[in-house]
Order: sequence, then C-alpha cells, then structure tokens
Amino acid sequence: MCCFLVGITAMAHAQGGQRRSPEDQAKALQTSLKLSDDQTTKVTAILKVQATKMDSVRTAANGDRTAMRSAMGPIRTATSDQIKAILTQDQATAYQKFLDEQRARMQGGGGGN
Repeated sequence: MCCFLVGITAMAHAQGGQRRSPEDQAKALQTSLKLSDDQTTKVTAILKVQATKMDSVRTAANGDRTAMRSAMGPIRTATSDQIKAILTQDQATAYQKFLDEQRARMQGGGGGN
C-alpha cells in the first residue's frame, strides 16, 4: 500500500503538481478493482482519514523528508490493511499485485509513471 499511495502521489505530481483527492483515488480503485458502490464509499472514508493524517505529518515534519517518510510508513500500512479488509479475495489479490508493481516502479526510480 505504501508504494501504491506514493505512486498515486507521484503520478499526481507528474500530472500538474497536485495530489489526487481521496475521492479520485477511490474512483481509480473502483475502476481497476471493480469495487461495489459500498466498497468505494468505505475506501473513500479510509483514504480521507489517511489524507488528514498525512497532512498532519507533513506539517509536523516541517520539510524534513526523513521524518515524513518514517512517520508516513505506518499510516500507509494501516490504510492498506483497512482497504484489504473490505475487498473480496480476488480484489485483494489484484490490489496486492498493483501495490507490488508500484513498489517496483518506485524502487526503480520510475516515480509511478
């Protein structure tokens, strides 16, 4: 999940420098994972909580990227776990594959593009 969210953020930065909203992120997951409306609503709520926490971390870190990275990791993991809990087995498998691909891209310096 960490890399998925980093990937989404990186893609948003590459597409105009703005982060994608939780609603946009949920809509992308709805399309790619074929989420039901109920699942999409739940994912949106989870992503909104995450966005609030991430904004707090960014503010508290005051530009210290190392501090941000270490504080954001557990938030991303918790978000991923919460999202996986509402997915079917097939959706969770597809979601994990997506996360793994995002992680590989980020480690390869691709920035999610």
